[in-house]
Amino acid sequence: MNFTKEVIIWYSINKRNLPWRETTNPYFIWLSEIILQQTQVSQGLPYYLKFIDVYTTVQDLANAPEEDILKLWQGLGYYSRARNLHTAAKYIVNECEGKFPNTYKEIIKLKGVGDYTASAIASIAFNEPTAVVDGNVYRVLSRFFGIDTPINSTKGIKEFKSLAQSLIDKNKPATFNQAIMEFGARQCKPKNPDCKSCPLSSSCVALQKNKIGLLPVKLKKLKVKHKYFNYLVCIDSKKQTLFEQRTKKGIWQNLYQFPLIESGSPIPIDSFSELEAERTALKNYSFDYSLYNETDVVHKLSHQHLHTKFWIIEIDGELNDGISISKLNEFPTSVLIANFIEEFNFQN
Repeated sequence: MNFTKEVIIWYSINKRNLPWRETTNPYFIWLSEIILQQTQVSQGLPYYLKFIDVYTTVQDLANAPEEDILKLWQGLGYYSRARNLHTAAKYIVNECEGKFPNTYKEIIKLKGVGDYTASAIASIAFNEPTAVVDGNVYRVLSRFFGIDTPINSTKGIKEFKSLAQSLIDKNKPATFNQAIMEFGARQCKPKNPDCKSCPLSSSCVALQKNKIGLLPVKLKKLKVKHKYFNYLVCIDSKKQTLFEQRTKKGIWQNLYQFPLIESGSPIPIDSFSELEAERTALKNYSFDYSLYNETDVVHKLSHQHLHTKFWIIEIDGELNDGISISKLNEFPTSVLIANFIEEFNFQN
C-alpha cells in the first residue's frame, strides 16, 4: 500500500473548506497555525476571521497595542501565543523589512514558532518539502506503523519527524501535510475511530494487533499543581472597583484582574482576616464583605488547577484609583475573570 497516495486521495474527497486553505499568504497561514495551537478548529475559526479583519497585514498587527491584541484574543487561552504573535510581527516589520521569512530555517526563528508551525508555513506558503508532526500526525503514524515509542520523548520526536519526512510528497508538500493532519483529525480520531471505513485499514498494524486504543504512547505528565486564588471585588459608593494589570510573568501576564491574594489552602468566610492582613490597602477603608461563592470555582489549566473564591468588598466611601464598573469589559482579562464579570450583577 502507498501510504502517501492513499492519504492524499482521502483528503481530496473529505477535506473541510477552511479559509486558510484558500490562500498561500504566509501571514494568514501563520496566524491560523498559532490560533489552532491547543485550540480546535470550531473554536479557533471565529478568532481567525476577527484577526484578519482587524489586522489585515502583519504591519497592522505589529503596530497594534498589545492590550488590544490580548482583548481580541480573550477566550482562547494560552495568552503567551498572542504575546509571541505580537513580538514576531514586530520582528518581521522591523528586522525583515516587512517581508515574511520564506524558509523553514528563517521561519523557526520567529517568537513562538516551533518545528511544527515552521514546517506548516514553509510547506503551505512556500512549497518547501518539510514534514509537519502534530498530535494528529503522531496518532496516524504510530497506529499505522505500530510504533510504541513515546511521542513526547526525545527519541520519539526524532523518530516520528524522520518518518514523516520520508513519507512527504516532495512535489505536493502542502497537500500531503494538510492531508495527514486532516486524516488524523477526522478519520483516525483519538477515540472510537471508524476503522471499517478507513482506506488504510488493510495495512494498519494497530488494527491488526488490536492496539488502536493503546497508541500513540505518551509519557506521564507532571503532577498537576493546585493553587488557591482569592479575588477581592471592591465596590464603592460611586460604582467603582479596583482592576489591576498582572505584570508578573505567567500565562496571564499583562491581563487585568481584581486584586488577588493567593493562599495555601481554601479560606472559609469566617477567616477573612487572613486575607485582610495580606492586603494592607483595605485598611484605609471601612467596608463590609461577603463571599460570592462558598464552593470554589475550579479553573483547570494543563499544569495547574486554580481553586478560586470571589470576595465582595463593599467600600464605605470612594476608592482611590477606582475605575467605573461599566468599563470592565474594555480590558483584556482571563476567561475566569470574564465569566465572573458576566455572571455577577454589579448594578444590584
